[in-house]
Amino acid sequence: MNRLFPTLLLLILFAGQTLAQGELNCTVRISTPQLQNTDRRVFDQLEVSLREFLNNTKWTQDVFEPEERIKCNFIFTIKSEQDGNIFDADLAVQAVRPVYGSGYETPLLSHLDKDITFQYDQNQPIEFLPDATDNQNLPALVAFYAYVILAMDYDSYSLYGGEQHLLMAQQIVTNIQNSPTNRSSGWRPADGGKNRNRYWIVENLMNPRVKPYRAAMYTYHRKGLDMFTTDINAGKEAILQALEEVDKVNTAYFNSMITQMFANAKKDELVEMWKVGAKAQKDRVLQIMTKIDPANSQRYREIGS
Repeated sequence: MNRLFPTLLLLILFAGQTLAQGELNCTVRISTPQLQNTDRRVFDQLEVSLREFLNNTKWTQDVFEPEERIKCNFIFTIKSEQDGNIFDADLAVQAVRPVYGSGYETPLLSHLDKDITFQYDQNQPIEFLPDATDNQNLPALVAFYAYVILAMDYDSYSLYGGEQHLLMAQQIVTNIQNSPTNRSSGWRPADGGKNRNRYWIVENLMNPRVKPYRAAMYTYHRKGLDMFTTDINAGKEAILQALEEVDKVNTAYFNSMITQMFANAKKDELVEMWKVGAKAQKDRVLQIMTKIDPANSQRYREIGS
C-alpha cells in the first residue's frame, strides 16, 4: 500500500498536467483540389500531425481549462506540387473569442495567407524548436500564427496582454529570415509586395504607431462586447470609442496591414451590430469603416439603410 501511494499520486499529477496541456482548440483541414501526384493519405496524416501539434503544445505558462481553450481553424489549400515533396498552398487562419454572458463568439482573426511553401515527407514529425533555423518552415509557420492568435486573444482581455506572445512571433520571423533552408516567402519585408505578409503582421502589432490599436482591441472586447448582456448602450459606446482609435491608427499608419485585418474579421459583426442604433453613431461607424475598408463600402452602407 505504501509503495502504491506514490505511484498513484504521480499518475494523478500526470493526468492533471495532461488535461492542462494546450491553449488552443484547433481544427486543421487540408484541401487538395489541384493534387495530381502525391498520395492523399500524406495530407490526411499531415492534418492529424498538425492538429496534435497545435492542440497539445503548451504555448504559455498559463493554465487553461478545457472550456477556455481558444477556438481556431487552420485551412490549407494545396495549389501545386514540386519535386522533393515541396508544396505551394494558401492558408486561411480563423480564431474566435467568446463574449461574456452569451453564446456568441466574436471573430478575432480571419486571415488568408497566400505565400505558403513547405516541404513535408510522410511520417515526418511536426516539431517546433524556437531557436532552430533549419527545417522549421512548416512548424514555424503554424507556430507563428498560434502566437498571433494568443496575442490577439490576450490583448482582448487585458491591456497589451499579448506582448510576450508577439515577441515570440517576432522571434520566429527573425529566425526564419536567417534560415539557410527557408523555402517560403512571406517572412521578409519585400516578400509579395504591398506590405502584406507575416513580417508585416508582427511589424504592425509591435509598431509604436499601432499601440493605440491594441488598446482599442481591449476596449472593443472587454469594455464593449462583454458589456452587452448588462448594458448594451454602454457597450456600443465603448465599441465606437475603439473604432475612433482604429481610425486614428489608420491615419497615423496609412494602409497598415493590421487595420485591414481588423476589417476582414469584424465587418459583418459591425454591420449587424449597428443596423440598430442612434443615427449619429451609425453615421460615424459607417464613415470610419468605409475609410478603413473602402473595398467593402457597399456592405457598410447596410448600417444606414
